[in-house]
Amino acid sequence: MTGIKAFLDMLADVGVEHIFGNPGTTELPLNDALLARSDIQYILALQECPALAISDGYAMAGRRLGVSNLHSACGLGNAMGMLYNAYREGTPLLVTAGQQDRRLKFEEPIICGDMISVVRPWTKWAVEVDRIQDLPSAIRRAVQTALTPPTGPVFMSLPVDLQMEQADLDLTPARPLDRRVRPPTEALRQAVDVLQTADKPAILVGSRVAEADAVKELVAVAEQLGAAVISESGTTHGRLGFPPAHPQYAGGLPLWSSEMHSQLAEFDVLLVTGMDLMRNYIYHEPTAIPNGVRIVHLDEDPWQLGKNFPLAVGLIGDTKSGLAELAHLLAESMTADQIAIAGQRRFQLAAAHENALAECRTAVNRELDLRPLTPLVAMGSIARALPDDVAVVEEAVTTTNTTLERLAALKNTDGYFGHRGWALGWGVNCAIGVQLAWPDRPVLGVIGDGSLMYGVQGLWTAAHYKIPVTIVVPNNAQYQILKIGARGMGLPAARENQFLGMDLTEPEIDFVTLAESLGVRASRVNEPDELTAAVTESLAGDEPRLIEVAIGREPPDRLEYG
Repeated sequence: MTGIKAFLDMLADVGVEHIFGNPGTTELPLNDALLARSDIQYILALQECPALAISDGYAMAGRRLGVSNLHSACGLGNAMGMLYNAYREGTPLLVTAGQQDRRLKFEEPIICGDMISVVRPWTKWAVEVDRIQDLPSAIRRAVQTALTPPTGPVFMSLPVDLQMEQADLDLTPARPLDRRVRPPTEALRQAVDVLQTADKPAILVGSRVAEADAVKELVAVAEQLGAAVISESGTTHGRLGFPPAHPQYAGGLPLWSSEMHSQLAEFDVLLVTGMDLMRNYIYHEPTAIPNGVRIVHLDEDPWQLGKNFPLAVGLIGDTKSGLAELAHLLAESMTADQIAIAGQRRFQLAAAHENALAECRTAVNRELDLRPLTPLVAMGSIARALPDDVAVVEEAVTTTNTTLERLAALKNTDGYFGHRGWALGWGVNCAIGVQLAWPDRPVLGVIGDGSLMYGVQGLWTAAHYKIPVTIVVPNNAQYQILKIGARGMGLPAARENQFLGMDLTEPEIDFVTLAESLGVRASRVNEPDELTAAVTESLAGDEPRLIEVAIGREPPDRLEYG
């Protein structure tokens, strides 16, 4: 058996159905071997950035191992931004690349390099397999490492001659471990004591709640406590850990630590789950958490517990199991008075939630007559088109601005995907991967004009494999987030509305023609009703489509992440 056949057999045995890649000479044995197989489909991308980001979206949506095959050295270099995203997300990926023939490496040939040192900071484990006899163990180790919490990408370098070498190998497949490890009983009881005696508790919820399939358990805990539920900031807000339509949903944290501090000052206890506390964007003072606030933090990764802020109680364990245990213990121990007070808090939060919804709807209506469309009106128009089972991928942070959540337009919690690593080019390709994983659900990508240009080659993959994803491009002809950041940093030229290297003009990009050149049907709309109709039609269709909409170009002073 050849090394590459052993590799493919073992991947098939753990349920791998797709490999996302862009081949080079050192990957040719893999592509050649795949011609004889019907159980694994090779998905071609025109560049390594789309290949890895499509795999990322596919793995996140499918809750399975994603596999990418990249070209040696230079090809891996092209994909490094997307590897950083996957690392920040904790996506279980097996990223592979060919390597030069071992008999040639001493001569320092082309397309050869120390890829292990390159990827090590952004992977859980990385290896170059030097002996074919070690290949099965390396595959088992890689699969288990990627899928064991805290999940994340791993990397394997496979020399081209090892791929063709023959040996008698033990192909026993990997057996991923059961991740449901509950926190210690005593720590859970300590946490319950802190939570049930709080005067005004809040819950900070992050992406890993959705990825642990623990939303139902979190809702139960939130309702028992009568706690406000606040999502992580837009800088790390990748998945929905709590239903935006729930009356206890209190929006998201703002971008800056000073604003977080003000928002959190009214609470005396915070239950933190599924998020890094905190992962900020630009330095501000004071720190996000006010002094004296007691924190209970639950996470699978002990590194996250107490990393930046002291804890009252740290809970090491599976998010779903830990929240279920908390709900059970709260039900056992809360007094009648505590239950009544929690009910009063729920009533107050529901009223505040309705007021916030009404204010957001009013803000949309107030801007309906402005042209070009404002970001708020564009997102309000998209919201009217969304079916309940839609999946939404966002990489247009200054346009999306959590509007779909603030309008309670997202009716499911598993179908939201936002940026966490911030290497651009991810969004359009993540949406393609999500659509491939969920062929029976409509998938919408809202992708900024600047972001799209980092990964636009992915549109060809969508067209080639007839993946019916819908891409909306709000076009403001600039890197607007950088202008907002420059103002936030107080830079002198930014205060005068002067910016260098942040405008996509002279010439402006024609996204309709660009998409059509890659085989994707495209159109341009300018009116709210046109945008709603175009998105509705596309989401119900069976082909990929791009919709460009011009939006206002004046950068806002701040982003409304509340």
